[in-house]
Amino acid sequence: MSIAGTCVLAVLPGVALAAPTAPYTVLTVDVGDQTGGYPIYRSDVFDRDNSTVSVVPQSNDRLAVETNRAGSYVRLTIQPPAGEQWTAGQTYQATWQGDGGTAAMDLASDGRGCGHVTGWIKVRQVERDGDTGLVDAFAAAYEYSCRDSLYYTGTVSGELRWNSSVDYVVAHGEPNPVSFNYQELAVPSAARTVTFRAVGSAPITFGAASLGGPTPEAFALLGSNCTGRTLAPGQTCTVSVAANPTREGVQQASLLLADDSASGTRRVQLAVEGFRGVTGSYYPLAPKRLMDTRSGLGAAKAKIGPGKKVDLQVTGRGGVPSSGVGSVVLNVTVVGPTAGSFLTLYPAGQSRPTASSINFAKSWLGSNSVTVKVGSGGKVSVYNHAGSTDVVVDVAGVWAGNNSLSSRGQGGQYQWIKPYRLYDTREEGGPLKADYIMWSWLSFGDLNTHVKALVVNITAVSPRKAGYLTAWNGQGDVPSASTVNYPAGKVVPNLAIVETVECTECGGRRAPEFSIYTSQTTHLVVDVVGVIDDGTVPDGLRFTPMSPTRIADSRIGQGLPSVLGPTAVGKVTAPASMLTPSTQVLAMNVTAVTPTSNTVLTVWPADSAMTRPTASNLNPAAGQTVSNAVLGILGPTQGFNVYNHSGNTHVVADVVGTLWVYPGTAAPPTGRATSPGGRLKVIDSGVGAPSPR
Repeated sequence: MSIAGTCVLAVLPGVALAAPTAPYTVLTVDVGDQTGGYPIYRSDVFDRDNSTVSVVPQSNDRLAVETNRAGSYVRLTIQPPAGEQWTAGQTYQATWQGDGGTAAMDLASDGRGCGHVTGWIKVRQVERDGDTGLVDAFAAAYEYSCRDSLYYTGTVSGELRWNSSVDYVVAHGEPNPVSFNYQELAVPSAARTVTFRAVGSAPITFGAASLGGPTPEAFALLGSNCTGRTLAPGQTCTVSVAANPTREGVQQASLLLADDSASGTRRVQLAVEGFRGVTGSYYPLAPKRLMDTRSGLGAAKAKIGPGKKVDLQVTGRGGVPSSGVGSVVLNVTVVGPTAGSFLTLYPAGQSRPTASSINFAKSWLGSNSVTVKVGSGGKVSVYNHAGSTDVVVDVAGVWAGNNSLSSRGQGGQYQWIKPYRLYDTREEGGPLKADYIMWSWLSFGDLNTHVKALVVNITAVSPRKAGYLTAWNGQGDVPSASTVNYPAGKVVPNLAIVETVECTECGGRRAPEFSIYTSQTTHLVVDVVGVIDDGTVPDGLRFTPMSPTRIADSRIGQGLPSVLGPTAVGKVTAPASMLTPSTQVLAMNVTAVTPTSNTVLTVWPADSAMTRPTASNLNPAAGQTVSNAVLGILGPTQGFNVYNHSGNTHVVADVVGTLWVYPGTAAPPTGRATSPGGRLKVIDSGVGAPSPR
């Protein structure tokens, strides 16, 4: 219709299910990577089926285009260079007001505009009214950029058709933008699906999907069924994305889908606001017994038979939260086995993996620290391979599986250090007497108040009788749980995470302290390999559990080519599939298999500046098959070394999880600790006089 010499095409919104028919009137806007939302907030297609579209031709070939949908408008105004007319097939450089050499172009929406414009207009069709000389049919592609002191839009591109017979190729993605709202750092969101619908007058062909924009690392492209497809108008395809924020605050990116339109790309804006949560952090617990098959606690009062398993309820018991737990740290003790065998602990409800958690000989007494992912119903499965054995399980702490544990406060993060020998009673003081308690402390200087637990390798050496050690924070009575169980005359190590308390009179400073109780007379060696901080120390590590996965078995040439001989060093490279760029440590169970002589095994990062520590990880006797938990630091080539002191021994390594740098507390690259001992350094330590319980 015509109003006072102005040609206006007004249509009502609707839903397009088929190809539009000529003559076409449409304005498309493809918003590139931008900040501030100026002048257009989102990509869109405005046509006769979803908007009111008006085009006002004016003198000097000036065209004023306005779209309106639900009270929201977009305006595009264009005019050829002064003294010229639009010519089909010609491309015009454009600025905001134009001049003798450039066309004028202005784009605005809902009060947002820009006064510093560059771009171009490529005209494909132009027709004029024979009486007025005004343009009455037009087709063009355009590209528009806004740069001023406050905002930078990136690039907006699109197509304009008015009363045109020229086909256009376009698709529209919904939703757009995609907001993932608040999402915990380093925790992938649920997948979101973006649906692309062909809404042009001609088919559109898609290429590859990708991510771009300011922070594409905060998002993940999960899949696309659009790539390589040609869609007729009205047809759809989908792309799946997720958010995985890498820092606190808002992060933005674009989902990019290549196509054969004039702009060459569909863009959908992505946004997420990251927050610091507790997933993967550690919560120490007072040691508590969860299972004892000798008494019927947590399981039937009976030995676990050959090829049998017990599903142990761990959540909601012994201080373990009823929900939100990703994995539990357990001390597992074997008592009175009738045959040489092994136990495997794994998530209940999953298939039993090819891995072992503790290996033992007939009639053996011993324990091992086992970190195990919690399975169905909050349970873990305890499998015995051969013979029958009693099993005792004590819990020492939990790794958070989601942010619900934030109700318990901030969890801790792991900080590795070069193994530090805290004390060795063989060198000073003599064996610890039966029923005695030894307390000790360490100082990390200004970081003392941030230390909440110590990660220690505790070794009983040549005990006079079978017994046990219990490590705890030293407060109150000795817990009814064990850390190391030992037979007489053996060398038995175990890794433990021991909660600490603050000592106010230790070396004249406030320092973390803990205590160890022994039931029988024994020498005692304690090596500190790391700490659990309060969740605020830079470059802290968090834990991701997995079902036990074997990465090395020298018996079959997996990971290690052959048996390790005397003073030999073998290198194990971690599979790339279980690593991310931030992975630093593998939580493992390392087993020495039937060494030919008494020996010592030591694990440390490969190809690094760290020299082999004097501390040991395993101390197997000749002919024994012995396991111990190891937090294996990875070197720059993603590997770790295994040293064998004497004789020949096979080595097996099973991974139960990974420890990685948490982005919420990660130091800038220039501020990261680069020395071989990690960020924390032991600057002083001390041991108190043993006292009777």
